[in-house]
Amino acid sequence: MNRRDFQRLALVRLDEARVLLEAENFEGCYYLSGYVIECALKACIAKLTKRHSFPERSASQTCYTHDVGLLLRTANLEYRLEAARRADPDFAANWILVREWTEQSHYDFREPDEVVKLYKAVSDPMHGVLRWLKHYW
Repeated sequence: MNRRDFQRLALVRLDEARVLLEAENFEGCYYLSGYVIECALKACIAKLTKRHSFPERSASQTCYTHDVGLLLRTANLEYRLEAARRADPDFAANWILVREWTEQSHYDFREPDEVVKLYKAVSDPMHGVLRWLKHYW
């Protein structure tokens, strides 16, 4: 996969999460909302590589994870995240919700309000985590 594949996949997963939220399939929406950020971070990582390809597994195990925090570090975005969090308290709150997502979320049942909060943290057009990541992907 390459950078554009991950960008496209992030947007597809966001659309799927919206559809699931509208259908009140809260667990699926929560799970896919997290994958939106994972794909966006992987697009950021791919941008750092030669010709925007995603590194081979042997080159960097840190890219082949579902850990949002580790992907953020691998994308070299920690400093920029801290600056964005200081500048925008709404974004900071959204990041807190996003960083709590794990791949294991598909085993959990979530309250509808918790799902809506994560979806909005990802998709908010002004303070959302995806909007911020698009600057770097």
